[in-house]
Amino acid sequence: MNETDFYLKLLALPDGANDVEYQNRRYLLRKETLLQGKLIKLYAEELGGNDIVSGNYYPTIKEGTLKPCEMSDAKVIDFVLRATLL
Repeated sequence: MNETDFYLKLLALPDGANDVEYQNRRYLLRKETLLQGKLIKLYAEELGGNDIVSGNYYPTIKEGTLKPCEMSDAKVIDFVLRATLL
């Protein structure tokens, strides 16, 4: 498994639904860890807005493989690195 800042921050986020703040906006973040940690699903919706952040992360494939859903890797990575739990 990899030890990137992205992966470590993703691991630190609790599974389930959480309120987070990102770029001074509030999001409802849903994180689910599946397959004994081989898949981490991430989905966040901006509350009161229309922004979405979504992707699947496979920590054991090629030292970590991110598969964002219809957005750039950079958007998902920035969200995970900068979002803070409320």
